[in-house]
Amino acid sequence: MPILDSEKRKLFQEQGFILLENAIDSQLLKGLQRDFNGWVKDSINHSKPYGKMLDGRPRFDLDSGHRQERPALRRVASPTEISSICLSVVCSSYATQAVVELIGPDVRFHHSKFNSKMPGSETVVKWHQDFTFDPCSNDDSITIIVFVDNVTETNGVIMLSPGSHKGPLYSLWQDTVFTGALNEDIASEMEKTAVPCVGKAGDVCLMHSRVAHASKLNQTNQPRTLFIYNLIAADAIPLVPNAVPSKHAGMLVSGKEPGRIRTTSFDIEMPEVPKDASFFNQQAQAK
Repeated sequence: MPILDSEKRKLFQEQGFILLENAIDSQLLKGLQRDFNGWVKDSINHSKPYGKMLDGRPRFDLDSGHRQERPALRRVASPTEISSICLSVVCSSYATQAVVELIGPDVRFHHSKFNSKMPGSETVVKWHQDFTFDPCSNDDSITIIVFVDNVTETNGVIMLSPGSHKGPLYSLWQDTVFTGALNEDIASEMEKTAVPCVGKAGDVCLMHSRVAHASKLNQTNQPRTLFIYNLIAADAIPLVPNAVPSKHAGMLVSGKEPGRIRTTSFDIEMPEVPKDASFFNQQAQAK
């Protein structure tokens, strides 16, 4: 039985994103929460980003306000490599099945991460499009945003620009610097029509990777943690090095190897892989 009805499919095509309620079953959700909480506890033993990804950069990234009495772990890169629960979500969740219905049948994994805004953290995410960080030969690419905690309008909600997946691919460069963020004028226009993506733990937002989005400061005493992974059509070939490298990159989650490359026409500037643990320091350079 299909996960998505015709109305959900039409909504995704029109606005570029949909919310799926209860898309992660309770056991998987508890596992995600348990693993992430364990990493938060471990983070109090560190004062700077730590661990190691495949390319040698730190796996665990810390907010500038991180301290032992108030930990602020903001990113865990490629958690599928260290969490069997994360790998299970990617391979077998209803959310993944829904993506297959949208861009399948042949679908592969690109990357994954946890993004978190702990109480008292200073992290915001400026307006950007995921596809311009991770361009592929075609744009059948969907970002799956799993709500590990309840997401409200005040705890760091993601703001989405409806229909922006049908518009331009915007530059992430400002004055010859790769900032990973849209310029202020474009961002201000996005703000005028942006909608918040709120929901409860276990809900999932499916977002076309060309959709422009941002997220706000966590103003509450509750965490806002997201498990995020990217799935692409199997005939979409990555064009740049993976900014969140993983031994699972390229793994099929559905179907078979197509043995072909499909292309669509677009023109963008080359992105830059962060030199640090994540793109947050790149965005800090944005005006």
